Amino acid sequence: MALRNIRTYGDEVLRKKSRKVEEINDRIHTLIKDMLDTMYNADGVGLAAPQVGILKRVIVIDVGDGPVALINPEIISGEGEQIDEEGCLSIPGKGGSVLRPYKVKVKALNEKGEEVMVEGEELFARALCHEIDHLEGVLFVDKIIESEE
Repeated sequence: MALRNIRTYGDEVLRKKSRKVEEINDRIHTLIKDMLDTMYNADGVGLAAPQVGILKRVIVIDVGDGPVALINPEIISGEGEQIDEEGCLSIPGKGGSVLRPYKVKVKALNEKGEEVMVEGEELFARALCHEIDHLEGVLFVDKIIESEE
């Protein structure tokens, strides 16, 4: 396990679309462990593989209920709405209000290669959407809602 460098805003890798993981092997397991270590070290709640320079469809999240690692995650459905402040380990010091679904259902593979369905509400739903956006090269700053002042 090792800490990896978090790529920051302006790094072109953050704007690229990630490739599907075809085989879950030791390299993927090491990537997941390193991503969790890196996320915890940076006091984050989520991290996507492109943020550490790897264009693979892998995300990790921990909103306080223990770590979740998802491979090839896809949002199957979303319902409701929530607007809340978001930040990103790749864009330190920047925050903004983003509209996300209140609840999402995500299909993915777990670390054993088994298909899983994960449902999230509130912060967990927000984190799932945020990290899956990273896999598409989309950053939260692309979705900030301008306040009406």
